[in-house]
Amino acid sequence: MTLQLGSLEVPVPVVLAPMAGITNAAYRRLCAEQGAGLYVCEMITSRGLVEGDETTRRMLVFDERETVRSVQLYGTDPAYVGKATEILCTEYGVAHVDLNFGCPVPKVTRKGGGAALPWKRRLLAEVLDAAVTAGARHGVPVTMKTRKGIDEDHLTYLDAGRIAQEAGCAAIALHGRTALQGYSGTADWDAIARLVDHVDIPVLGNGDIWEAADALRMVEQTGVAGVVVGRGCLGRPWLFRDLAAAFRGEQVATLPTLGEVREMMRRHAELLVEHMGEERGCKEFRKHVTWYLKGFPAGGDLRRALALVSTLAELDERLAQLDPTAPFPVVELGTPRGRQGGPRRSVALPEGWLDDTDGTACVVREDASETSGG
Repeated sequence: MTLQLGSLEVPVPVVLAPMAGITNAAYRRLCAEQGAGLYVCEMITSRGLVEGDETTRRMLVFDERETVRSVQLYGTDPAYVGKATEILCTEYGVAHVDLNFGCPVPKVTRKGGGAALPWKRRLLAEVLDAAVTAGARHGVPVTMKTRKGIDEDHLTYLDAGRIAQEAGCAAIALHGRTALQGYSGTADWDAIARLVDHVDIPVLGNGDIWEAADALRMVEQTGVAGVVVGRGCLGRPWLFRDLAAAFRGEQVATLPTLGEVREMMRRHAELLVEHMGEERGCKEFRKHVTWYLKGFPAGGDLRRALALVSTLAELDERLAQLDPTAPFPVVELGTPRGRQGGPRRSVALPEGWLDDTDGTACVVREDASETSGG
């Protein structure tokens, strides 16, 4: 089973979801070493890219072995989104552009971006048209990712699917939650199945894929063309090995010992240092310690020490204190990872946002302060 996105063929129908501060070049390389798939760069802002923002440009770093470059783009202004897509194609050799209409973060939705934007159907069409037109000039497919809607009373995903298809998008990915839910509760796979039946373009399913078996179950239950994996791979890059095997028809569930996890942690830190330098790379690695050690026997003092490393030498000394024979904690299989939290009381939106589904007057246009990476 492969995934066809326009002219781009992905050998395994698995996409790594862009995650701010996580899916940098080092992490994408680490995951790609485990199995084939489409590994997407952290989200960047269209205006930041067009205006040459240093932070945005610095995020557009690719590993030397990253032959297929994929970037997720955020924007609310069709002109900026179109120009940014052109820049990605011509200056960065990007082979795939994904548009973010799924982010539920208040600083994004209160400006009419992310999961809020599909409520404005006309604006959504204009943004998609601009990106698809720019991508088509270079043979680069454009996809979009969205959520079910703002909340259960303001669903947008079926209209978004229709608009994406009419605009010429190569696929649409649906996270089976509303913006109001955030990352809480259970993903609605029935909604994903309804979208599959509603459009002719490929649909990718996102939400609650914690193990390879979940991905196969989603394909079977919904008919999606592929899956998008986010939080499930935190501290478990070998999940992509299991996914590749599962889509080949093999029954595999990797249960690494703590010694094997220790080697993966060291490789991750090594790649971060290679791309960012030792000081910054080690600091970036710290956030991953809790995810890697989730459920394993490791004292609080050692965990804290690992989360404070400043050099690879320090990391080696502290990793050596972990028991390499400790078995994988099977109780963690199939359980949520990363942020969850509870549902929000409300979704932050521009004033008057819900008054109509077509007007663009209350859209807060992008500004220079928008932050790439989410």
